[in-house]
Amino acid sequence: MNTLDPVAVFRTEAAECLEAIEAGLLDLTHQLDNKDLVDAVFRGLHTLKGSGAMFGFEALAAFTHHCETAFDRVRKGEVAATSELVAAVLAAQDHMRALVDQPDADHGDTGNKLLAQLQAAVGGKQAAAAAAPAAVPPPAAVLDAPAKMKNSWRIRFSLPANSMANGTNPLGLLDELRDLGECSVRANTSAIPALDDLVPTELHISWDVTLTSEQDRSAIDDVFIFVLDDMELSVEEISDTAAATAAPVEERAAPVPVAATSTAVPEFRPVEAVPAKREAPAVVSQAKAAENVRVPAERLDELMDRVGELVIAQSRLSQLASASTDIALRSVSEEIERLSGELRDTMMVLRMVPVATLFSRFRRLVHDLARETGKVIELVTEGESTEVDKTVIERLADPLVHLVRNSIDHGLETPAERLASGKTEAGTVTLSARQAGGEVIISIKDDGRGINRERVRAKAESSGLIQPGQPLSDSELLQLIFAPGFSTAAAITNLSGRGVGMDVVKKTVEALRGAIDIVSMPGQGSEVSLRIPLTLAIIDGLLVRVGSGRYVIPLSAVEECLELSLEEDLRSRGRSFISLRDSLVPFLRLRDLFRTGTKPDVHQKVVVISTGTERVGLVVDQIIGDHQTVIKSMSKLHNNVATFSGATILGDGSVALILDVGHLVAAGQQQEAQLRVAG
Repeated sequence: MNTLDPVAVFRTEAAECLEAIEAGLLDLTHQLDNKDLVDAVFRGLHTLKGSGAMFGFEALAAFTHHCETAFDRVRKGEVAATSELVAAVLAAQDHMRALVDQPDADHGDTGNKLLAQLQAAVGGKQAAAAAAPAAVPPPAAVLDAPAKMKNSWRIRFSLPANSMANGTNPLGLLDELRDLGECSVRANTSAIPALDDLVPTELHISWDVTLTSEQDRSAIDDVFIFVLDDMELSVEEISDTAAATAAPVEERAAPVPVAATSTAVPEFRPVEAVPAKREAPAVVSQAKAAENVRVPAERLDELMDRVGELVIAQSRLSQLASASTDIALRSVSEEIERLSGELRDTMMVLRMVPVATLFSRFRRLVHDLARETGKVIELVTEGESTEVDKTVIERLADPLVHLVRNSIDHGLETPAERLASGKTEAGTVTLSARQAGGEVIISIKDDGRGINRERVRAKAESSGLIQPGQPLSDSELLQLIFAPGFSTAAAITNLSGRGVGMDVVKKTVEALRGAIDIVSMPGQGSEVSLRIPLTLAIIDGLLVRVGSGRYVIPLSAVEECLELSLEEDLRSRGRSFISLRDSLVPFLRLRDLFRTGTKPDVHQKVVVISTGTERVGLVVDQIIGDHQTVIKSMSKLHNNVATFSGATILGDGSVALILDVGHLVAAGQQQEAQLRVAG
């Protein structure tokens, strides 16, 4: 049985916490007076600091404490939220990520510089000393705030028996309570079992704490926010007299049961409940666990492989059953086919994630580039609920970064240039996603100056990519920007100019069996669209025969199937067009394309496929039927064969190649253009 590493779990949850903090900071840049956003960022920083201290990330806790203190001052109205403060904490957040990923590495003087920047943004008397890897400095020493009325609290808490094994350190919680003010702590050891029954990794101690602090009840709740759902907690405000007598009296303490063994503690009944659901913590914990389960991505990939093998085995069973006269075998085969199909669909849903997880990364990128370039940029996202295979999301991150940077650097003008051309001062970059059949189309659009075609042609001719004066269509000319080393930038900057990014985009999209479309209008902007398959694992396919070979056409790209008689085939020789509802559709004879060397069947079929608005027909000898296709990648020897996007294993053990629809449609359109030019 695999045991989850508590540190790995903390790193995962810390990454989510940092993402939430970043989202709150970016929202705050547009609403600096929004108190809810300030509170949300503060709570996120507090959670990160507290959980870091509990898991032994002392340097992270100490460094984060300074940012938390800065936002605490904003929250209390001592200083105002400014764009400089937001920028400083965003920069500090990158250092926090480094402290999470590499806590023992030498980070040099980065922490000191960031804290100096934070001090300059906050002003006042906040210390900007380097974060020491020892204890976290108390807020009172940093805030230098005026004295407030102190309240006394009696806090009783117990943690689950397995909390130590899960990485929770109760001493860290006690340290945080001490940071809030004067604190007396008494441990209740009455629940510790006899030595023979004691499990060393289990926790059986509860605590009774008397706290005198200027902080309110919410600050106490924040200490326990990371473990609140799994513990017993009682917080009671007491008078000064009770505070003086509560801690020293040992005999008043009753045993505090651990949350795992009891859900009610009569002796420790709080005046103000933590939340109402605390009355039944065990039930609540089970309900929460049922809502969301964290599963490593590797396990999903392994499960996907098993489902793929099951689909192949089911295909073999169906083929055997179809050749058999045994009614019981056919019945079982149909039932397994139904169940495997449902399992496949369920598995595909598990792998699908919304593109919002991808688009959210670009808010920070656009924010930083706007500050760096001096441009005013608005990021608009559309279709964030569109779902794509998680592998596609992971592999699209870098290409989209290059495209967004390219739009901002090359596309958008400076505010002065935009105003001079009659545009608004703020440029807009739009990220959108939509599903079209078995593809998802992700577009990056800007309202900038557009692509200068003369500069593109001049650069291509000087680089030897094309011959001087070589005729090119507008689409072919724009596609030149994806050539290796191609760049029209006048100078190399840290944003662009080296001609590397767009080449990476093209290679990655082609590796995903996708395609790139570009539309650009001078003075109005450009739009780059990536057409990517929804999934890279299992698809529904149409199995066809060409000569003696069998091939799979992705079913999502198939529009319709027609019969091509021998007379029509002979009539269309030299033209390769069919008339389909008053429109001419070019078609490719796969038998000639694959050079099968066989004679055509008497009743050939035309499979009309499409991508976007483009259509082309594929002439095949026979349509065998639909087929659940488990995609297997091609070997390195076949990487340059653009006609095929992969392979699959059929029920009889033979291999069928999967046709690359995008390449075939492009080939058909090119053939149509050549025939139109020829007359």
